[in-house]
Amino acid sequence: MVYAHLFESYLLLVLSVLAALLALFAFVDALRHPAANFQRENKRSKPFWMGLTAAATLVCGLSVLSGGGGGIFQLIGACIACVYLADVKPAVSGKGGYYPY
Repeated sequence: MVYAHLFESYLLLVLSVLAALLALFAFVDALRHPAANFQRENKRSKPFWMGLTAAATLVCGLSVLSGGGGGIFQLIGACIACVYLADVKPAVSGKGGYYPY
C-alpha cells in the first residue's frame, strides 16, 4: 500500500509540472503576439488572455510547490492554457484561424 501512495504522489507531481509548463508556454506565447492580432481575429483582447494565462501559470506553479495537490484549480488552469493554445494561438499567429468561404 505504501508503494501505491508513493506512485500516486509522484504521478500528481509530474502532472503538476506538466500543467505548469503548459501554462507558462501559453503565457509566453500570448506575450509575444501583438495586440492588433487578437482584435483582428476577434479573440477577445491581449490583456484578457495575458491575465488568464498569467493566473493559470500562477495556480499551476503554486500547485507544483505544494507537491502536486492543486485539485480543481490546477485543472482549470490547465484548461485555460489548452484553450489558448488550441484556439487563440493558431489564429493570432497567422497559421490558422477562421477563414470564411
